[in-house]
Amino acid sequence: MRMAVALILALSVSVVSAKENTSMITVWQSGEKPSVKGNSEYFTGTVRIDAPFQGSEPARIGGATVTFEPSARTAWHTHPLGQTLIVTAGLGRVQEWGGEARDIRPGDVVWIPAGVKHWHGAAPENSMSHIAIAEAENGQVVEWLEKVSDEQYGSSASL
Repeated sequence: MRMAVALILALSVSVVSAKENTSMITVWQSGEKPSVKGNSEYFTGTVRIDAPFQGSEPARIGGATVTFEPSARTAWHTHPLGQTLIVTAGLGRVQEWGGEARDIRPGDVVWIPAGVKHWHGAAPENSMSHIAIAEAENGQVVEWLEKVSDEQYGSSASL
């Protein structure tokens, strides 16, 4: 227990020291960036995007917290280097082209490999939030494709 407390104190001191002595670490304060409505060209239904982040070169990682109201979803899309989703609230689903829709719940971590055509969003009766993380390749993070039709979404019902 003492070791854990000592480690926490040491980490706290080093974070404070780093904040005081350097501008290398970036902290985006909660609420610093306004929420943005998901672009209707890439999303169906009501989608809110919060706290978008982007690493500085040479890092190529970026992401955001995304909240989907019931039945809201992304269009079909791919990522050149893959995507990780960390479900934080609600009930949702994810589906790859030609596959079955899969339920996703808080605590689930979803890995979508590079180039896999897929969509993700909320269940019909529930909202869902996730943190989406992806890397850019040559400045591109996502390739948006056609929208998921209501028929495709309805036929994927697994919840």
